[in-house]
Amino acid sequence: MKRRVSILLAALLLLGTILTGCGDSAPKKAAPYDGKDYIRMSELTPEGEDPGKAVQDYVYEKNYDSLLSVPTYITRVDDVWFIVDCYHNRVLFTDKLGTPIDQWNIMCNKAYYPHTIASDGTVYLIDDTELNRILVYEKVDGVFINTQVLFDIGNRPHYCAYDEISDTFYVWSSGTGEMYCLRRQADTSTVYLTDIKKIEQLSDIYVRSFTIIGDEVYFASGVSPSGARPQILVCDIDTFAVKRAIDVPDEMAGMVQIMPIDDMFYITVSTDITGNQDYATILRCKSLEDLAEGQYEDIYSEYFVGGGTPYNLSKVDDTYYLTEHRLKDHQIWSFKVENKEVTQVTSVY
Repeated sequence: MKRRVSILLAALLLLGTILTGCGDSAPKKAAPYDGKDYIRMSELTPEGEDPGKAVQDYVYEKNYDSLLSVPTYITRVDDVWFIVDCYHNRVLFTDKLGTPIDQWNIMCNKAYYPHTIASDGTVYLIDDTELNRILVYEKVDGVFINTQVLFDIGNRPHYCAYDEISDTFYVWSSGTGEMYCLRRQADTSTVYLTDIKKIEQLSDIYVRSFTIIGDEVYFASGVSPSGARPQILVCDIDTFAVKRAIDVPDEMAGMVQIMPIDDMFYITVSTDITGNQDYATILRCKSLEDLAEGQYEDIYSEYFVGGGTPYNLSKVDDTYYLTEHRLKDHQIWSFKVENKEVTQVTSVY
């Protein structure tokens, strides 16, 4: 009897060790940032120096146009919707999706070809792509104002995202292969540049975006002037060391974004290796290694008409959103994925 009890206790201890080990493999939430180690901190704008004065009698401008010009991103933070209207140099917002575009409010018109907006619920970061800056907005007394700016953020910062696990804003410099890491302390809105990670293999390749999946960062394939082999790189989120390089065919070299949906990868493609937008499409596959083997589905014309250039994907609740350009009648789509089927496809704008 004692032997059976001992065996049972040993089995339980072993099971506990296994379960603990499994738990340790999941990404752990970063400790709050203490504001001590950083490369540089943001600079205050005139509005940021006196935000109370900046919001007095503030009236938002309504959008000037009824159509978007190369929309690149749509998302919702709390109950507010945002659209990055890249070629109009604006970020728009509204509290109700479906509001006519010329009735959206202008949040930002200071950026030159912005591409994305990211928020942790307190600060809102906009990549000012052509001016190599990050503009930081805050909501003061219900008004969005540009309180801070960070200069010299690489060359053409093209995509920014906030990762809750690492409590970090990641900003991608599309022309230098560098990831700029930004953080803030919980009790202040000041944004600090805490690290710059360099991926040498991407230093001369135009890469439009990245996707954080667990403790890895997936970089979409890009196009280089030297004709480098198109690849998707998978990097460790802590060190940004390359863990895997996945070859892709030339016709999908100029990817925009990779997004995992259920157990598949959805990929938007802007151009082939020569920069030709006639190859723009949306693909999906079970494994990214399947792309080189031709084991993928082209779903663009089946669900989204086709003929344009699909761009970034985003998710709000259980719905996905796609921005698209070259087609004025189809600029933003919404859709769902149910049992691996794309459903409820709607042209929102």
